[in-house]
Amino acid sequence: MNLSFFDQFMSPKLLGIPLILLAMTFPALLLPSPTNRWVTNRLSTLQLWFIHLATKQLMLPLNKGGHKWALILTSLLMLLLMINLLGLLPYTFTPTTQLSMNMALAFPLWLATLLMGLRNQPTMSLGHLLPEGTPTPLIPALILIETTSLLIRPLALGVRLTANLTAGHLLIQLISTATLTLLPILPTVSALTSLILLLLTILEIAVAMIQAYVFTLLLSLYLQENI
Repeated sequence: MNLSFFDQFMSPKLLGIPLILLAMTFPALLLPSPTNRWVTNRLSTLQLWFIHLATKQLMLPLNKGGHKWALILTSLLMLLLMINLLGLLPYTFTPTTQLSMNMALAFPLWLATLLMGLRNQPTMSLGHLLPEGTPTPLIPALILIETTSLLIRPLALGVRLTANLTAGHLLIQLISTATLTLLPILPTVSALTSLILLLLTILEIAVAMIQAYVFTLLLSLYLQENI
């Protein structure tokens, strides 16, 4: 019984070939395609408005040099957002519940921001490792602590996204299983648990959107420190 709860996090395979790449590319089909018409439908207009709003919020703390990252950060936000939301549908697979995928997204982008800072302003980037006015006896310990916190950033990004989505999926499956089990025995309790399941689903939709935004926002803040 316990093993079946975690079967939803196993990457689906067809003829021994993992389908995780297909699951990652499918959300791109939902994005609006360029058109030469003056007036588009309401869905495309709403999507473009959301993309413009998200790009504006992500680029707000950055200077003009960081605006070169607008396409990368906005594309990452839309990818994570659609994968997280599509993963809440029945009989679907959520690639962002895999720590390996989240680390593959977090580590290269974090490393790119770090290397950019070391190349453009090495003194200021290294200065973040030692706060100003630190007492001399505490300098070695603080440098070690700040270095550790710097190196753990990509791991924190990946684990945060994985843990939040995995916990939400497990809660939904546990409560839905309890609802179906209690239905023939205690219909009243089953109705209450179904109401809890509905509220939890709404919460998970919000969590899926917030976690995609937090992941991208933290990357933009890391970029802000290094430009």
